[in-house]
This record gives sequence, structure tokens and C-alpha cells, in this order.
Amino acid sequence: MELNPLDIGVFLAFIGAVIGIGIFKSRHEKTSEDYFLAGRGLSWWLIGFSLIAANISTEQFIGMSGSAAKWLGLAIASYEWMAAITLVFVGFFFLPKFLRAGIYTIPEFLEYRYNETARSLMAVFMVVIYVFVTFAAVVYSGAIVVKTLFGGQVVFGIAINMTNASWAIGIVAAIYVTCGGLKACAWADLLQGSALIVGGGIILYLAMKALGGATAETIPELATVEAGAGALEKFTHLNAHKLHMVLPRNDFEIPWTALVLGLWIPNFYYWGLNQYITQRTLGSKSLSEGQKGIVFAAGLKLIIPFIIVFPGMIAFNLYSSDMKVEAADNNTEILAAFEEVRANPAGAKMAFSFDRQFPKMYGDTAKAIVAFNAAVVGGEPEGDKLYVANEGLLGAVKDKNKTLLRHIKVQKRLMGYKFDSAFALLIKKLVPIGLRGFMLAAIMGAVMSSLASMLNSASTIFTMDLYRKYLKKDASQRNLVTIGRICVGVFAVIGCFIAPMLDNPKFGGVFKYIQEFQGYISPGILAVFVFGFLVRKAPPIAGVVGLIINPILYFLLAQILPQMAFLDRMALAFFGVLGVMGVLTILKPLEKAVEFPVKTDIDLKPSSGAKVFGIGVVIVTLGLYIIFW
Repeated sequence: MELNPLDIGVFLAFIGAVIGIGIFKSRHEKTSEDYFLAGRGLSWWLIGFSLIAANISTEQFIGMSGSAAKWLGLAIASYEWMAAITLVFVGFFFLPKFLRAGIYTIPEFLEYRYNETARSLMAVFMVVIYVFVTFAAVVYSGAIVVKTLFGGQVVFGIAINMTNASWAIGIVAAIYVTCGGLKACAWADLLQGSALIVGGGIILYLAMKALGGATAETIPELATVEAGAGALEKFTHLNAHKLHMVLPRNDFEIPWTALVLGLWIPNFYYWGLNQYITQRTLGSKSLSEGQKGIVFAAGLKLIIPFIIVFPGMIAFNLYSSDMKVEAADNNTEILAAFEEVRANPAGAKMAFSFDRQFPKMYGDTAKAIVAFNAAVVGGEPEGDKLYVANEGLLGAVKDKNKTLLRHIKVQKRLMGYKFDSAFALLIKKLVPIGLRGFMLAAIMGAVMSSLASMLNSASTIFTMDLYRKYLKKDASQRNLVTIGRICVGVFAVIGCFIAPMLDNPKFGGVFKYIQEFQGYISPGILAVFVFGFLVRKAPPIAGVVGLIINPILYFLLAQILPQMAFLDRMALAFFGVLGVMGVLTILKPLEKAVEFPVKTDIDLKPSSGAKVFGIGVVIVTLGLYIIFW
């Protein structure tokens, strides 16, 4: 897509406004409470928009719409609609305890419940995950969008490529965090969150309009639709098989078992214990404002699938041929490598994988790949479907000899369609000049909002949980703010260095990279908090052991059950940690139940209005599941 001067102007104006307003609103931040928690003065509407803006990124615009375009369809919306219920629970169960304790960070609460070691362990885990995994992955995903839309072009003398895009995105996000802290993030999020919802609504409208004008000549499947059918009727007809929330037990991404348990674990961790999300609520001016903000965000969550998931499905209806062409372009290099080594399979040091659609479209090539892989790994393909047979071969390698994969490189997956191009194709094909700049700004704003939140939270945890605790206990307020700002810069540089490396196929894609590493900490952290809330006589050692044992359990499960969906592995790790903590509590319970501290002067009166609205959100969410079950 060519960069039009009008689009560039709109884009730069929007990003400039985001940075300018954020810095202006936070220009008087002097103390650590001002910088890290916005002076504990955030109103509910700022909290609500900020929660959504910090959460929504290219993982949703690109990954979620792409997942909707393939077989997952509406099932991917569970990440959003289950979050609505989770948020309501967090607002009325987690938040009162956190605000009452007057904490700066979530790890700080573990010191009050368990001990300093538990706090420090969680702090280290979270800083490492934020900087080396989450921040780097979001920078990378944002760079993919820029490269997909404008790769190869030169703007202001700078070539648009993965590395340059990564640095540009990371630096811009770091600028307003360094200057203004959480308040800068919150005010910037107000603009970016609004742009996200408006931009998504525009895309949905344009996509439905285009579908309404489609005919059987452009989409053969419409031949059986009655003449004069509207856009909604055509959408329902074309996507009837995708408008369901439940997938089979053997689906390796979102099996129905994940809806029962597995998906709740990352949801509760993310919305209740994840610092870069909860920091907004910790900065609320009162418990009532915090609860209203959380419930407001829960209501907005119900809208997200309609402006991201539905357009993804429509994109496949309209532009599946374009997705096929883009996939073929991506496959060219991999297929060339296959042709080069297939002449001598016995001595080959690589194997090849493909997605579910590839064998349906390129059956002969898929057969040749299965035969080649069988010779390389020394196994026999099982199953009559090519995809299943090939996955079994590659899975057998992992099961039979874990070290073999160090010598046999599995190439980047061959695709039948490039589903992740869904949202970008809608922008390319449907959005007019001028509005493209706004859409790009909305997407980049989503990326930068998430990045800014991560940088602010990582710097808060390092400064308050590690620096002040162990390096300089008598640090002044000015010194704490300075260290926080330095951390933002250092962490941004580290993340920007790592981001381009994620283009390597060995990481298995950005979504897998994030989820797999999150699994090493999130089930354990959630288990330690839940157990600590409910079992007040659990000893300090239980919290420490729970945090340490989760990475071990998750790693062992990944080795023993490599074909199990990661959400199901999370569930097993979660219950494993709870079991270990239960045994330790039985063996060595505290004599007296732990009492949580009260270290705040903010108003802790709950919001009755938020409770009523929260119940309404839960009822609506359950209704959506019933409708689309």
C-alpha cells in the first residue's frame, strides 16, 4: 500500500497528539506515587479506556482477526467475552484487597501475605517476562503490520523494514512513558482506546458494505442465497460453520475443555495479577472509581469481537484468493529448500510442516513432504489425512528423542492461506485515502499503548520491588522517579534488540512465543494468590515453593505431553501448584490466620452501581454464549 501524503499527515498528527497530551497532562509528576500510580487520582472513565487500550494490540487486530478467518471463527472471541466476566470478578474480589493494602505493585502484596522472598521472586519473573517476551513480541507484531503494509518503501530517507520499524515503535512508546509515567499512559490511552473502537467500527461497516454488494460471480458460495439478500444474511450463510463458540476436544488451539478451565487461568492472571493491566486500577482515586472503571472496561470487551473477529471472517469471504497469493509468496523460499534436499532425504537435516489448508490445495506436494519427513525422522506416517500424518511424524520425533530436534530443523510452516493478512487486506482494499492514515494510527496507537504500559509497569516493579528493597532502601522520591525513567529506556532498548529476532521460524510465531513463556509463570502466580486469599493459614514457604515449582511443572508437561494444548497444560500446572501448597499447609500451617494490612487513606466504599452493571455484563456475556454456542 502506497503512503499518500494525506495519510502520512493524519498519522503523524494523531501520534503527535497522543504523545503531546500524555506529556502535558503529566508534566507535574514529582513523587514516585505521581509517576508510577498517577498520584492515585485516576477517574473511572480513564481507567476503563486505559485498560482496553493497554490490552488491545496487534495480537488482536492481526492475530485474532486472522484466527477468525481460519477454522476458529467466533471461538476466538472467548478471549474477549470470558475476559468480561473475569474483569467483573477482579473488580469485586481482587481490587478491594489490593487498594486496602496501598500497594504500588502486585508482587508487593505477596510480602504481606507470604514473605519478602515471594515478592522478589514474582518481581524478577515479571520483569523478565515483560522485557524479554511481552514487550519484544508486541514490538515485533507492530513491525510486521508496518512491513506488511509499507515494506520496501523509503520514508524521510529511512527504509521500512523489520528492524527500523521495531526501533521506531519502541522509541516512540518509550518517549511519553519516560516523560510522564502512568498518567501519560492513561491520557494517551483515552485517545488510543477511542480510536481503536471507532476504527474497528469503520472497518466492520466497510466490510459489511462490501459483502452486501458481493455476488455469486465474486463469491461462488452465494449462488444458493436468495436474490436481494442483505449483507447480514450473506454473512450468516457464508460463515454459519464458524459462528460457534465450542470446538472439538481434539482442537489444538481452543478445545472445549479450555472453555471449562484452561482459558480462565490466563484470563484471571492477566486481568487480576498482571502489573501492566492492574496498575491502572491501583492508581484509581477510590475503590468505587476503580470498580466502575473495571466494569466499564468489561462492557467494552463485549464489543471487541464485533469489530475484530467479524471483520476477520468477512475478509476471508471477500479476499481468500489474495490470502492464497500471499501464502504462496511466503511458501516460495521454503518449497525451494524442500526441492533442494528431497533428492537426498537420508542425509537431510531438516523437516517440513504445513497447516490444515495446505494439503487440500497442494495435495501432491503435501504427499511428497510427508514421505520426505518419514525418511528423515525414521518413522511411519499414521492416519489417512496428510495433515494428521505429518503432525504425527513431527510429534513422534519430539516424543521419541527430544535431542533429535537439535539436529533436525523443522522449517517455517507452509500455508494454504495467509490468514494473518486479513485485517491488513481490509485496510488495503476498503479504506479510502486519508482514512488509511487514521486506521494505521489506531493500530499503531494500540501497539504503543500496550508497549508503554509494559515499560511503565516493568520500571515500577524494578524500582519499587527490587531497587528500593535491595539496592537503595533510603532512596529519595526524586531518585526513585529517575531510576524508573532510566529503566524505561534500558528496557526499551533490550526489547527492540530482541524483536527482529522473533522473525526466526524457530519461535513458532509471536502468539505461541507469548503464550508458551507466559505459561511458565501465570499458573503459578495465580495459584499462589488464590490459595493465599482463601487459605489464610498457608505458611510463607508455600508461596515461595508455589512460584518456584510452576516453571518446573510446566516444562515437564511440555516435554511429556507436547501435543497437549497449552491452555490444558496451564490447567494441570495450576492444580499441581495448588496441590503442593495444600500439602505444605497441612504439614506446617500457621498458628494464626494472616490479616491483610490497611495502608491507604483513599475511600474504600464499594460502588453499588458498578455491581449492578457488572451483573448485567455477566448476564449479557452468558447470553452471547447461548446464542452462539
